[in-house]
Amino acid sequence: MVSPKSLDDSPDDAALDRRTRLLAAAAVTLGGLSDVLTPLGALFAARGHQLYLVGGSVRDAVLGRLGTDLDFTTDARPEVVQEMMRGWADHLWDTGGLAFGTVSAAKDDQQLEITTFRSDDYDRVSRNPEVTFGDTLEGDLVRRDFTVNAMAVRIGAAGELEFVDPLDGIAALLAGVLDTPAAPQDSFHDDPLRMLRAARFVSQLGFELAPRVETAMTEMAEQIDRITAERVRTELDKLIGGENPIDGINVMCETGLAARVLPEVPAMKLEIDEHHQHKDVYWHSLTVLKQAIDLEDGDPDLVLRWAALLHDIGKPDTKRNEPAGGVSFHHHEVVGAKMVRKRMRALKYPKQFTEDVARLVFLHLRFHGYGKGQWTDSAVRRYVTDADELLPRLHKLVRADCTTRNKRRAAALRATYDELEERIARLREQEDLAKVRPDLDGNAIMELLGLPPGPEVGKAWSFLRELRLDRGPLSREEAESALLEWWKSKS
Repeated sequence: MVSPKSLDDSPDDAALDRRTRLLAAAAVTLGGLSDVLTPLGALFAARGHQLYLVGGSVRDAVLGRLGTDLDFTTDARPEVVQEMMRGWADHLWDTGGLAFGTVSAAKDDQQLEITTFRSDDYDRVSRNPEVTFGDTLEGDLVRRDFTVNAMAVRIGAAGELEFVDPLDGIAALLAGVLDTPAAPQDSFHDDPLRMLRAARFVSQLGFELAPRVETAMTEMAEQIDRITAERVRTELDKLIGGENPIDGINVMCETGLAARVLPEVPAMKLEIDEHHQHKDVYWHSLTVLKQAIDLEDGDPDLVLRWAALLHDIGKPDTKRNEPAGGVSFHHHEVVGAKMVRKRMRALKYPKQFTEDVARLVFLHLRFHGYGKGQWTDSAVRRYVTDADELLPRLHKLVRADCTTRNKRRAAALRATYDELEERIARLREQEDLAKVRPDLDGNAIMELLGLPPGPEVGKAWSFLRELRLDRGPLSREEAESALLEWWKSKS
């Protein structure tokens, strides 16, 4: 894979060498896809059309992180692309992209999107362009969001690969900088979502913003209000699921984007009192997020990450300066859980996802009542029951929430939580903590008390469940005796 762009103006031999090595590595990566790229290139060439791998696919190939989604661009119109792909692709479908010039297909294990050259016009009110097909690759590349996403690889008739980089995206990639092909103000006016994508790429790629991009984002942050909640949510999830979410969140806060789409996070930047009676809640939360990520097993856990970031968002609203000079945040977990629900509903998160994050926020302080192990078995059962299927995540969140620099205190907290987990394990050996249910079911309750179906049966069931949590498993005789005594006391 050879770049037609001159490399003579490279700043030094080291950069030139790295550029050469990256392009060579990308060629090897793409060579591994020859079973798809070679016949596809031949298919387009036979009809007299150009075909380029483009955008994030090229960027990720250069970075050595190419997935199974491949993006292409071509001078062929979408109906022609669709015709050519029939009979070659394993599967062809229309997800609504055809109106925007995009044909979606699957071949072997690869998902392909092939889009006709575009030169769109934006109304700068919404982010919806008036789709206009273009005639040149250069015109298509210059309309893209960032130069690192404006590189292309021509796929020849025999599968040969040619790197094309008219906007010097490889230089930006080498420098780890996000810059726009055109003036950032024009780019962001066209599509304000690009500002949030910039923060997302900071998280995913570890890049920095070009100064002019950061300036434009700061000046234009309010333009993000033009974007639908669903699209904002998608970008936020990609950001928080990235390798460097703390950097991405910081970009959002520093440019003012967070104040528009996630205002509870920058609001945690509380002024620390002169006696340092509380930590910087914002940086504490980012540290908790980092430590929670370190405890993950496998893929990013978005529920855990969101809970870690938002676990203390109730503190600004509950902060109180105490008479003795201290600071308190009483019931911030209760307030925080309500705030989580409100924000996530506004961002159109699924109901279960929202409830899971809110419940973790609500429960994250519960452990601190454990003291030095004073909880009864009943309290341990309630901890497990209230967390339910979220218990493994709650374990990680509570451990991540320890950010003290006092090594002795940190070690004591870890040891105490180890002990709690051991107690939970011991109780699980003795009884089924996953399904704490009354020792009598509804039918047995109705038979014993002579009740018809109705609210009184539900009250009796709740009494027996509370009894089960307090005392553990009971024999049928013990449960019946306790129920009869409770029912008598109500008469």
